[in-house]
Amino acid sequence: MDSNQKNILSKIAGSSIEFECPMSQYTTFRVGGPAEALYRASDLITLQKMVSILNQEKIPYLIVGRGSNLLVRDKGIAGVVIVLEKSLGAIEVKDKNSLTIFVGAGCSINTFLTMCLKSGWSGLEFLAGIPGTIGGALAMNAGAFGQEIGNNVQKIDLIDRQGQLLTRDKNSLNFHYRKLMIDQGSVIIGCYFQLEGQSKLIIQKQITNYLKKRKLTQPLDYPCAGSIFKNPANDYAGRLIEEAGLKGTILGGAMISEKHANFIINTGNALAKDVSSLITLVQEAIENRQGIKLQPEIVVVGKEV
Repeated sequence: MDSNQKNILSKIAGSSIEFECPMSQYTTFRVGGPAEALYRASDLITLQKMVSILNQEKIPYLIVGRGSNLLVRDKGIAGVVIVLEKSLGAIEVKDKNSLTIFVGAGCSINTFLTMCLKSGWSGLEFLAGIPGTIGGALAMNAGAFGQEIGNNVQKIDLIDRQGQLLTRDKNSLNFHYRKLMIDQGSVIIGCYFQLEGQSKLIIQKQITNYLKKRKLTQPLDYPCAGSIFKNPANDYAGRLIEEAGLKGTILGGAMISEKHANFIINTGNALAKDVSSLITLVQEAIENRQGIKLQPEIVVVGKEV
């Protein structure tokens, strides 16, 4: 961005935009260089203006929730990182009878599940323990324990590249394994979920069980980004990595978890290049051993070193 473009963005966003913002503060890996700009979007109209201008000026932008499925390279990100918050994370009952609930993309999964428990809404308990936002979960079609968020979606609100608000119903949405296919440059604003009524006791029990399973099998005490690789057909990435004897492998400050082989953890002083190097090491080892090229589940962004 040049100085004129920065001035234009500052006029739109005011104090909600900052420049040269370290992304290590916005990812669960706790690594990554600075974003050229970071915009905290708190209202729909201003966000629409921002998206429109960014496209007019050909400035790249990236929507980030809690950064729980993201690896930012050490050189940082060119363009604008957009974080949705405040009114863009609201929860609203649209239809009490059918239990249609609208959830803003900026709402954290934990906040929404707390509301589900309080209100007796069931269907998304399997998301318990995922440190992300609803928008991020939709974009990645987040899933666990054999379930996916896309199964409960009725329709999604989004902004297109021109800043126009659109609604897409389930029939026009393409959910795939760990991915939702939408037009490039679109911004997910919120989702209408179809949930079911259930007793709070049962919902609490389900959430507790899922959290226990995560704690037993995942290295939750270290900064990480969840599962690194997608599971190949009819197999598990973690099993392949463990079978290859790669558990505990260390490069710099990054380590393949000894608790779950499909997790890479930041032991305290990792750089993004340490994580990237481990990803490459695993891919090459598994391809040489099994003939399988593991595909990353996490999103890697930023300027190459």
